[in-house]
This record gives sequence, structure tokens and C-alpha cells, in this order.
Amino acid sequence: MGGEDMRVQIQKWGHSLALRIPKGLAKKAAVREGMVVVLSLTGGRLIVEPDVKGRITLRRLLRKVTGHNLHGEVDFGSATEREARRDP
Repeated sequence: MGGEDMRVQIQKWGHSLALRIPKGLAKKAAVREGMVVVLSLTGGRLIVEPDVKGRITLRRLLRKVTGHNLHGEVDFGSATEREARRDP
């Protein structure tokens, strides 16, 4: 065991098993609620890694914009006082 190892108990969650990640370790590992991870088994060890292939980035989102799904401008009415005073 290394310097960051912690003992935690595996618990039942429905028909599966769950592993709680202590707050301090989660922070150091940059693991957040809702994050998708990949579980693998290597040499009898359970490995948990971030799913970088599934990570949503602005570049990935913009690649999906096409002329077909791009909408035009939306008119929200006249400028308010504050907006109207700004220089173009």
C-alpha cells in the first residue's frame, strides 16, 4: 500500500456493489459527483480511471453544429437603457 491508500468497506447497492470514495481522496484524484469513470481489472487489481473519451468539450459540441441545426437570431425586443448606452 502507498501513501494515499485508505481502507474502505464495499457495500451493497441494489443488486450491485458500491465503493465510497472519501472526500479527501476524491479531491486529490479530481473525482466529482456525476463523473463517468472506466472500471477495469488488471493483474487482479480494480482500476478506476476517468472516461476521457466520453468527456464533453466545447470542441466536441461545436463539431455537431451544422447548417441544418443552426437557428437564426432571436429578437428579444428593444435594448434596455443600459444596453442602449453602450458603445458598439
